[in-house]
Amino acid sequence: MSETPFGVDPPAQPELRKSLSVVDGVAVAASSTAATTSIGIGLGVTAGVVGLHLPAIMLLAFLPVLGIAGAYSRLNRVEPNAGNGYVWVGRSLSPWLGFTVGWVNCVASVAFLAYTTAVTGSALLQLAGEAGVHRVGSLALDPGSTAQTTAVGIVVLVLVTLTAVTGVRTAARLQTGLLLFEYAVLLGFCGYGLAMGPHPFRLSWFDPFAIPSATALAQGMLLSVFCYWGFEAAFTVNEEVRDPRDASRAGTITLVTMLGLFLLGSVAFQRVLSERELAGHGAEGLAYFGDRLAQQPLAALPLVALMFSAVASLQAGVIPTARGMFAMSRDRTLGPVWSKVSPRYGTPAAGTLLIGAVSVAVALLALVIPRVADMINAIVNAVGIVVALSYALTALAAAVRFRALLRQDWRQGVRAVVLPTLSALVLLGLGGYLGWSFYRSADHLELRADNGWFLLLMPVAMIASGFVVGAWAKWVRRSPYFRTGVGTDADSGRLLSASN
Repeated sequence: MSETPFGVDPPAQPELRKSLSVVDGVAVAASSTAATTSIGIGLGVTAGVVGLHLPAIMLLAFLPVLGIAGAYSRLNRVEPNAGNGYVWVGRSLSPWLGFTVGWVNCVASVAFLAYTTAVTGSALLQLAGEAGVHRVGSLALDPGSTAQTTAVGIVVLVLVTLTAVTGVRTAARLQTGLLLFEYAVLLGFCGYGLAMGPHPFRLSWFDPFAIPSATALAQGMLLSVFCYWGFEAAFTVNEEVRDPRDASRAGTITLVTMLGLFLLGSVAFQRVLSERELAGHGAEGLAYFGDRLAQQPLAALPLVALMFSAVASLQAGVIPTARGMFAMSRDRTLGPVWSKVSPRYGTPAAGTLLIGAVSVAVALLALVIPRVADMINAIVNAVGIVVALSYALTALAAAVRFRALLRQDWRQGVRAVVLPTLSALVLLGLGGYLGWSFYRSADHLELRADNGWFLLLMPVAMIASGFVVGAWAKWVRRSPYFRTGVGTDADSGRLLSASN
């Protein structure tokens, strides 16, 4: 009998099929990060906060995220697990904190899917307008209408969810093709804008001290962290890659690539568009950028790239969320339906379909916010805070896990302990300060994206709901995870080597 955290051999655990290469991992992570969507929409939202200092805020946000990426890579090398932060934090810090990380990642991903559903619908309606289709029967098509964009986006979400069920490798192949087109268009238009934009290049764009206020700095940092969010999707498929080190390579490659694209995009946008134009076009920012640089039909290419990016990120959002809930279900912290593996595809098919269904429901609930731009702003701010919390706790778990390196090898100790700790403290400080700023900015609650109490309520609800579900898992499901923080699969089981 082998030794386990519970003193007995664990029951046989459901296993995912190992079929992915490092290129597939990069495709999943890059699609989840969705550079084209972040540039086309996220830059405008962020410019509304920090003004013409997008390059500065993107560079600043990259530093703590780089420390987080190092923590993920090191933890993944010693314990590859589809639950990643959920298992790592539960083992090293506390089962309750570990469950919180797993839960907020899932909830934030569902919120992201709801937001991306509207973005996808908006891009498709904008494309229809460019093609001369402005009405369907008596209905006037409006890319700014949350109802219309959500309805169109839900159709796409259903289709990509069905594709994700068939396997990550199939999805990765689709995403690789979409990414190649997106990046070709992005590099071409941003490169041209960088060279030909009417606004002069200014070094002040890279000066973080010129950002208007501390609140703007904190909010801009978290919005930028949201733009980088998704690189860790490579670690959610670490049980499906042939070599766990490939997940670490894919995550790092994706993060560095995103930095280059965000800097190129932010400088190009500021060369072409004024501050008012940047902040004022929201979900239609990339289309406006294309119109300023080219005539139709070439001007529609950035819009097509945005649509491809949104479609790919929808699929990439479903995949890691289903894997995270798969890992939690194995530990009985969630119901058994999430860990059912399809014998045909070797994927958590039932969980993937459920994620799609829940995301559709949340997208429909988002209809209480009438404008797409307002919904985007509310969700991005909320997700930015909870992602910062998740990243920070995972980095602290790495610091605790590898703290002995400080005595054994100070260089390794700095990389494994000091840098993740500093990154965690920065993100926790930013999230706390921004939450306090939201609280002080209003004296009553309204369901509006510019109401501070509403903006604060969303991340608080995400986190608080985790404690409710966690209490059910501990005292009703009696999950062994809460006795040790170690998943029942963490130290056992060899995964299948068959490929799709």
